[in-house]
Amino acid sequence: QVQLVESGGGSVQPGGSLRLSCKASGGSFRRQIMRWYRQPPGGRRDLVAAITTSGEPVYTDPVKGRFTISRNDATNVVYLQMNSLKPEDAAVYYCQTGFELVTYWGQGTQVAVSS
Repeated sequence: QVQLVESGGGSVQPGGSLRLSCKASGGSFRRQIMRWYRQPPGGRRDLVAAITTSGEPVYTDPVKGRFTISRNDATNVVYLQMNSLKPEDAAVYYCQTGFELVTYWGQGTQVAVSS
């Protein structure tokens, strides 16, 4: 059983920054690929970024150059640093991972971007 708890969401103006955190418990964090997804109002849940067990990041095109994913295996936390935020980045952001063939999701954290 894996539990994921996101934090760090909030409301910012366009061009602002936020750092999201996802604390994992249970499972075997060092051996798990960690992912961030987002779901805008009325929209689908899409992958934002992922980080491999060796720390290699993968980004989707909408966030390349603006977002940075990182992980701390000592504290079981994955981060998403979001810079130069745009109104289209507004969404609920979810942390996700898989362990022993089961997919786990956090409860989500809300990000609002507006002037």
